[in-house]
Amino acid sequence: MQLSELRTHLREQLAGGESPALDADVLLCHVLNKPRSFLLAWPEFDVSARQQAELAALISRRRAGEPVAHLTGQREFWTLMLEVTPDTLIPRPDTEILVEAALARLPGRPARVVDLGTGTGAIALSIKSERPADTVLAVEFSPQAAALARRNAARLELEVEVREGSWLAPLAGLTFDMIVSNPPYIDAADPHLAEGDVRFEPLSALVADDAGLADILHIAGSAPAHLVAGGWLLVEHGWQQGEAVHSVFTDNGFEQVTTLRDYGGQDRVTLGQWPGREHA
Repeated sequence: MQLSELRTHLREQLAGGESPALDADVLLCHVLNKPRSFLLAWPEFDVSARQQAELAALISRRRAGEPVAHLTGQREFWTLMLEVTPDTLIPRPDTEILVEAALARLPGRPARVVDLGTGTGAIALSIKSERPADTVLAVEFSPQAAALARRNAARLELEVEVREGSWLAPLAGLTFDMIVSNPPYIDAADPHLAEGDVRFEPLSALVADDAGLADILHIAGSAPAHLVAGGWLLVEHGWQQGEAVHSVFTDNGFEQVTTLRDYGGQDRVTLGQWPGREHA
């Protein structure tokens, strides 16, 4: 079967999904081991019977709801291609808002940064890729996820130390210019947990007590002991949690507290600066 015909067939098979055209192309590129430009440049390319069979199996799994990132084992984030497994959250484009905000507030000198609950390592590795002189650490509670983050760091040749433990516990005696985190923030009763890709992701990386705010409360309360004067805390949160997280930050003594919106115009990241003058 020629590529153009197969491409149309796959899109029809995935019709009704969130992004049938994109999903079909990503799976085609994965099986053919070609860039997306190849799909446009070589419509007459003959796809082998073996490749068609492999695609049919992947399409069946996708129609059952399995995330494309799990089918291919990878997801692009920022400028990096990351290995992804069911042990972690799949990096989302909206999390790039947090990376952008972090890069805009880091000092001109080499800085110390830590990413809490790093998962694939997406946030920490993105910052390190843009600021190679910075010392970037990452913390992850899940041993499987920590191992994945280390693999991504090694493959990308980015020097990020990954420590295992709960939030700031593995960082005794250390201070940072910035703490960033995309923690669990979904209420356990949220009906969206039964929909889409999250059905295939670890609940421990999604759900938090206290209407989804428990981990954010803990991080905001613990962060000041690990921030230099003038240091920043940035966290991602749910689209309905902006006002609540803003209050959590101010209640814990942070200044210049701001909530940023994602690409869909929803509240997504709140940040605040620890009082005091940043050292030069």
